[in-house]
Amino acid sequence: MSTSCHIFAPFWIFFLHPTNSIVNMTHIRRNAAKLTFGLVFTLIVSISGNLYAQAPNPKNGEALFKANCMSCHKMDVKVVGPALQGAAERWGDDKKLHEWIYNNNAFLKTGDAYANNLLKQYNNSAMTVFAGALKPSDVDDIIQYIKEWKPPVAVIDTSKPGGGGETDNTLLFGILTLILAVVTFVLLQVNANLKKLADDKEGQPALEPVSFWKNKSYIAFGAVILFIIGGYYLAQGAIGLGRTQKYQPSQPIFYSHKVHAGINQINCQYCHIGVYQGKQATIPSVNICMNCHMAINEYKGTAKLYTAEGAEVNGSDEIQKLYKYAGYTVGQPWDASKATPISWVRIHNLPDHVYFNHAQHVVAGKVQCQTCHGEITKMDEVYQFAPLSMGWCVNCHRATEVQFKDNGFYSIYEKFHDRIKNGTMDSAITVEKIGGTECQKCHY
Repeated sequence: MSTSCHIFAPFWIFFLHPTNSIVNMTHIRRNAAKLTFGLVFTLIVSISGNLYAQAPNPKNGEALFKANCMSCHKMDVKVVGPALQGAAERWGDDKKLHEWIYNNNAFLKTGDAYANNLLKQYNNSAMTVFAGALKPSDVDDIIQYIKEWKPPVAVIDTSKPGGGGETDNTLLFGILTLILAVVTFVLLQVNANLKKLADDKEGQPALEPVSFWKNKSYIAFGAVILFIIGGYYLAQGAIGLGRTQKYQPSQPIFYSHKVHAGINQINCQYCHIGVYQGKQATIPSVNICMNCHMAINEYKGTAKLYTAEGAEVNGSDEIQKLYKYAGYTVGQPWDASKATPISWVRIHNLPDHVYFNHAQHVVAGKVQCQTCHGEITKMDEVYQFAPLSMGWCVNCHRATEVQFKDNGFYSIYEKFHDRIKNGTMDSAITVEKIGGTECQKCHY
């Protein structure tokens, strides 16, 4: 039968079989309704799935931004490149911004006026080409993160001595406990005297009172109290043995991280060159300091410098101290062979039996410096922010999520990657799940 016959079948069936026409038409309508509903539902699910799959992920964009863009860009401060807050609005076209980030060399060939003017503003300094290094979806994630970024809310540093925040109420509780103990002792004495008066009134012979320093009950009570207090302070002293939280030594040269890393936005790895490559972050040598201070021989910053005790510091005098270590005289060629190492006082120190690798945490784990070192960009004099205890490290490993998905460093964990792809496991994997709390990870 031809296609046309199939199409018009319901109509001629109606005329040939009038008795069954109503039943047949009802059956056809039901099937048509089911088919229509199925097609519409499938279409909606398909569109929703595509939209969900293509929706930019700002959380992934944040991680990609920190790994690929942060060395040249800040969100709210102009550094090597422009500040990126409001970049999407300035470009006015997400597609153009996407093409610029993905491959700026290719986009410049289109002759876009805004892109070429932007390049001229920054002395024709070419931006990194991310084509091949990043997927197009990664660029979309970065753009979404830039759009949603908001300035961080200022947080009061409660760990620095005298920095405000919560106070230690141990002394107050100790005084209250002592007062309650005295009140209890007085009440016991009053009770003993009242009992003696009652016995005298009833004519019962009164026992000779025992002095409190000879009373076995009082002696036992005092011994228990001393044992508890002594045990508490002994345990606290043993736990804190070797810990130096809030340690803030005076350095041979007053070096302000607030000025260098905060105000001037000098990247941490410029001075601490080992933080991305090895176990130690390393202390900068004299020649690293002189890279800048060959040209900067006096402090002209508007921010005044103060020690932890509140004494004002002359920044220019501190630069002269650097010149003394470097063996440098202003206006004359510098002979680096005359330089002597600066005797910096080490602040952060772990026991010899503890293994900590900066590169493992910073590169693979994407941990920011402030996580362990506090608001380093706001410190004039550095102090130890974190306790660096085993409990502190373990709790961090239990709570911190690693960027596990699409991270080649963790390719050995095939079962996790398979479960994430199959949707049977959430991509939020903590350090603990990959053995971060096993003893041999840190102790060897």
